[in-house]
Amino acid sequence: MRTRLHLSMLLALACSPALAQSGDSTITLGKVDVRGTAAGPMLANDVLTSVDVMGGDQVEDKHVMNSWELLGQMPGIQLTETGQGAESGKATFRAFNGEGYINGIKTLIDGIPSNVNSGNQRFIDMVFPLEIDYIEVVRGTNDPRYGLHNIGGNINFATRQGGTYLDGRLTYGSFDTREAQLALGRESGRIAQNYFVGVQASDGHRDHAGSSKYTLAGKWFYSDEAETLKAGLVARAYHHEADESGFLTAGELAADRNQSPEKNANDGDDRDMWHLGAHLDKVLADGLSASTKLYVNRYEDDRKVTFTRYPEGNAPRQRRQWDERQTGMLSSLTWVATESVTMEAGANFERQDNAYRRYRYEFGVPTDFDAAPARVQNDDRYTLENIGAYVQVVFNPVESVKIVPALRVDRFSGSTHLPGGVRAALQSYGWIRQPKLGVVYAVTPTANLYANWGRTFQVLTGSTAPAYLTEGQDGYRPSINTGTEVGVKLSPVAGTEARIAAWRQDATDEVANMPSTGTTVGLGQTRRQGLDMQVTSRLGERWTLWASHAIQEAKVVSAFTADGVSLAGKEVFSTPRYISTLGIDYRPGERWKLGLQGRMQGDYYIDEFNAQDRYGGFKVLDVSARYRLSDRFSIDLQVRNLADHAYEYVWYDNFFWGGDDQPMFSAAPGRSAYVSFDMKL
Repeated sequence: MRTRLHLSMLLALACSPALAQSGDSTITLGKVDVRGTAAGPMLANDVLTSVDVMGGDQVEDKHVMNSWELLGQMPGIQLTETGQGAESGKATFRAFNGEGYINGIKTLIDGIPSNVNSGNQRFIDMVFPLEIDYIEVVRGTNDPRYGLHNIGGNINFATRQGGTYLDGRLTYGSFDTREAQLALGRESGRIAQNYFVGVQASDGHRDHAGSSKYTLAGKWFYSDEAETLKAGLVARAYHHEADESGFLTAGELAADRNQSPEKNANDGDDRDMWHLGAHLDKVLADGLSASTKLYVNRYEDDRKVTFTRYPEGNAPRQRRQWDERQTGMLSSLTWVATESVTMEAGANFERQDNAYRRYRYEFGVPTDFDAAPARVQNDDRYTLENIGAYVQVVFNPVESVKIVPALRVDRFSGSTHLPGGVRAALQSYGWIRQPKLGVVYAVTPTANLYANWGRTFQVLTGSTAPAYLTEGQDGYRPSINTGTEVGVKLSPVAGTEARIAAWRQDATDEVANMPSTGTTVGLGQTRRQGLDMQVTSRLGERWTLWASHAIQEAKVVSAFTADGVSLAGKEVFSTPRYISTLGIDYRPGERWKLGLQGRMQGDYYIDEFNAQDRYGGFKVLDVSARYRLSDRFSIDLQVRNLADHAYEYVWYDNFFWGGDDQPMFSAAPGRSAYVSFDMKL
């Protein structure tokens, strides 16, 4: 990766004649309405660089089985489509893959931390498309607001708040898919109420792939007459039952890509999640405001799964049960000191009380998972506590320059109780310091040159060693990620925004850590780097276009396997070298809207030695058509994977934990079609 060339390209663009915006480097797709009071923390697009925002109008009419799929429209997002019931997949970026070994993306819903202990993004499933107001993606290492899991950046799903509306959507389509969404908003005087219910059921595109889920949400907010106080309560509940089709060998995939092997005949998942949050924003004085969020998240999961080593091995059938409770607070104080200086200080606390059980059963079809297991591998109860604080300053020495220095610190503690009376404390990391710096320079009214530098961290999660140090175990130092980025945002003509950025992120002591399997492997020093290019354009009242192309790589700089074999120079597994998107919306008249969306990504290695073939690349094209029957009702048709391209998620069964030395496949859906009826009252 030639960073010098990237830098030269950026400087050339910045110095070229350009023409209209100054102040930030954010790219927005769709319509975003800013609502709220004068209170509250600074907005990400006012402070940070490499921010992308997608409005609710871009997602409310999209049919997806899981809401993380909506991020496929956004630039540089890798979708890892595992397709195993409730374990459906996840969204990542900046060369962090979605395999679950290194969960580098912080996830939030309405600004509330929403990762499970391992860092996986399961809480996203609680939010359906019709409830989303906008989605905000912050890339890189210069965001000081969050610590745990905020290694490569963060994603915030902001849901609808306030307003008076009644929106509904009914969908039917391929694989006997049925879905209903209903969103209600009522705003009267100083009180705002929002409610949402979503229900979805499907037979799935493979055998033994049925899924049924629902979500409920309510929000109640109060604002005073002077709009100096805003207080509210948010509640959510979610339930999901799903079968798992299992993974296929190469031979099974060639014979029938939609089959489910006999060994997976009663694999499945039963998942429940809840959220309760209290929000308070208050103007304390002229130029001084405070914001506080209190929350409780609950995650319960009962997964029955069979892996490939059967009938040999030590009880290959597994029943995994999670019970996680997160209680936390985020608070910030924002002070507009002068016209050119704004300061913000914040703190957070989170306590996790978690349980993880893993039972193993002898091979059998079907397996009685309610019987006594052959052995108990995990029956663990553990806590994790995080205290974090940050301060950042936005300094405008002149109108065309914005400088944002920041510092964040985090500290962790906790303990675990394991079978046999074993107790252990979380390894001590001390205070983890993360300095950061961002600069934006308005070269012209329509060209902003920006750069940022910052540090983030990785610590181990899970219930066992080496996260919690039992006797004789060596700990891992926190992996410190140092990121740099330089970019330019242009607005060459009205309605058009473009951005190009070169970035690099170096990590020390990186660890591949899979808490659910107890797998921990040190990767040592790694380097991720890439080039992001994107453009959005609104051409008159009829056309909207967007496109992006992300070139990336992730390599091990210095690491050895347990056998002493060097991994230096090897690519980090499951990381495609490029990710591309293309989208076109066309309105031929007042009643019609036609859409096209394409996604493409390259192949990747599936093993740590890069010795296997490369897999995982795809080219997918979706199309849609909407017809507005009246001001209140419309009907739309969506065809996904129009070309019926055959692609699949692929992983290597021997990775780190001794499998069958073969690639395993989960086939993605072929061509599918969905019809929806929409109302807006």
